[in-house]
Amino acid sequence: MVFSSVIFLTLFFPLVFTIYFLLHNKIKNAFLLLASIVFYMWGAPKFIFAILATTTLDFFLVKMLDGSKAERTRKIFLVLSLSLNVGMLFYFKYCNFFIDNFNSILSNFTDKQIEWTKIVLPIGISFYTFESLTYVMDVYRKVHKPLNNFWQYQMYILMFPKLIAGPIIRYHEISDQIEGRLGKENVSDVLAGFYRFVIGLSKKVLIANTMALMADKVFNSPISDISSPYAWLGMFAYTFQIYFDFSGYSDMAIGMGRMLGFKFPENFDNPYTSASITEFWRKWHMTLGSWMKNYLYIPLGGNKVSSKTRLYFNLWLVFLLSGFWHGASWNFIFWGVFHGALLVLERVFLLNFYSKAGKFFSITSTFILVSVGWVFFRLEHFTDAMAFIKKLVSFDFKTTYIFITNDFIFYLSLAILFSFFALSKKGLSLQDKVYSAKFSTTGYFVGALASVILFFICLSSITSSTFNPFIYFRF
Repeated sequence: MVFSSVIFLTLFFPLVFTIYFLLHNKIKNAFLLLASIVFYMWGAPKFIFAILATTTLDFFLVKMLDGSKAERTRKIFLVLSLSLNVGMLFYFKYCNFFIDNFNSILSNFTDKQIEWTKIVLPIGISFYTFESLTYVMDVYRKVHKPLNNFWQYQMYILMFPKLIAGPIIRYHEISDQIEGRLGKENVSDVLAGFYRFVIGLSKKVLIANTMALMADKVFNSPISDISSPYAWLGMFAYTFQIYFDFSGYSDMAIGMGRMLGFKFPENFDNPYTSASITEFWRKWHMTLGSWMKNYLYIPLGGNKVSSKTRLYFNLWLVFLLSGFWHGASWNFIFWGVFHGALLVLERVFLLNFYSKAGKFFSITSTFILVSVGWVFFRLEHFTDAMAFIKKLVSFDFKTTYIFITNDFIFYLSLAILFSFFALSKKGLSLQDKVYSAKFSTTGYFVGALASVILFFICLSSITSSTFNPFIYFRF
């Protein structure tokens, strides 16, 4: 079940929200956990047992880790917990990749292949695994104490608004809210959450889905049949699709969390306005960036290393691993290497060059580099991605039979506007006002009316079309 589905919008969440507020505070968390389990089982009923089993083992392993005084014993429980979580992720997400590549190498020497049944990837496994790893590492580092309540831990991991695609939330960021929010929910938070949810829904349904139609037309066509201008159009369409798809999902998750009394961390901050790849990664999927910094980059030495060579290697390695986290494919690995290499080049000379070249050049260059990187995200095979990039610079102006609709032109204009309007002070101020949802009485009325209208426009769009993809669902 995805947030932009009819059944979620008209049945699941309205029912969960209504029952939640009718219940006594003592059983609200239990009900929210039950609703989250049902939410996950809707799309992957078999995998819920694997998640519940690992989270149960994790809870007791972390309790034993915290209760141990000897450092050796603490490390044993830490390794057991990490092995459990990483092992689950490796088995479900990467076994197919390694077996396929091993068989490919083996085929050069023999006709025999390893017999292997393809493993289906549980939805959202990367996100809840990262939160489990965060929890055990922070307990080991004594950032916070482990939860005493088993059901509260299950709710922290399985809470449905952020279960499938984040934001990735560290336990200490919401530890006080699990019990502390109960009885403090108010109309202001509900309205603010609903506004945010509808903003995200509109991003996803109206803009991302329209961009996806054009991106699919271009990327699903034989590369030899498309012209260079259409290759650029398809690339930019996908660039806007992935942003409005994922940031829209994050807005919906943050909005639903707010309606239920939680305050989740922000996940995007106008990343396409970035003047460098370094800045882009401070603004794109910020909770993942924070995770990589705290649990990969800093443990590798961070900026406190003895040489620049080691610093550059650490940056490159972190982004190689980030690419591999996104997907078990050489394309994703290359995407990580590509971004890591750009970050190193910026440290070496590009940042200095950008400062002299001016803001317009820097933002434009960064946007194009990010867009080129997304080609490796979109196409399954590395050779296809390279052929597509060659098409971008081939100056091929052949006739391409891809029809551009007025809807696409309109929503592309909106995508450009909403991606870059924060570059102006007025645009940024307006965004902050809308996202903060601190309005006058009249403002609340106008906001509520606009949100209801947008909600029904989105619902109408969903019901009138079977096309409703969600990119990050597979991660």
